[in-house]
Amino acid sequence: MLDLLLPQQCVVCGAGGVQLCEPCLARLPRIEPPLCERCGAPTAWPVLRCRDCAGRRLAYARARAAVQYDDSVRAVVGAWKERGLRRLSDAAVSVILEVVPPPEAAMVTFVPPDPDRGLKRGHHPPGRLAEAFAGHWRLPCEALLARRAGKRQRGLSRPERRRNVAGAFVAASAPAAVTLVDDVFTSGATANAAASALRRAGARRVEIVAFARVVR
Repeated sequence: MLDLLLPQQCVVCGAGGVQLCEPCLARLPRIEPPLCERCGAPTAWPVLRCRDCAGRRLAYARARAAVQYDDSVRAVVGAWKERGLRRLSDAAVSVILEVVPPPEAAMVTFVPPDPDRGLKRGHHPPGRLAEAFAGHWRLPCEALLARRAGKRQRGLSRPERRRNVAGAFVAASAPAAVTLVDDVFTSGATANAAASALRRAGARRVEIVAFARVVR
């Protein structure tokens, strides 16, 4: 009934019928090897550390994302996060399972929302992704992290992003190996700060899994 009252359109091309049509889903730019072994950035050849993560202290052991953050992916993420088109999470899950290998983890968790924005949206995409992955990978999923309110990351430089999220996350406890799920890996500052909190809470290995990644 809802689809009759509010006909669905593809958020990328505008075709009627579904929120993301099969041709547009197939054209989302997958991130494929060669990659940086540590942060998952596309590289000319396989490397252990790339120029994006070399010289930085990283709390996570490995990060992987499924697609590059181009205009089509921006449209998907914007509609999913800001317009509440929650069915798009199914498409995101299918692409990640296609591209990203299963993690070495005992539990799945997710980057929590900023308290104010979480209330405004009424849903949390990384949490929904984490629950779906936990089901596919047959792992428990728990909200291990809490987030303090702070300034938004959007519009900040890479050094400003790192300073802005330093100490933003806390965790009471964490298992030895954790997969941390987020929707978009931009500079990696948020994921690294969240991984740091998990490490302080007892995790020895944290892997990052994201739907999209900004590629420099």
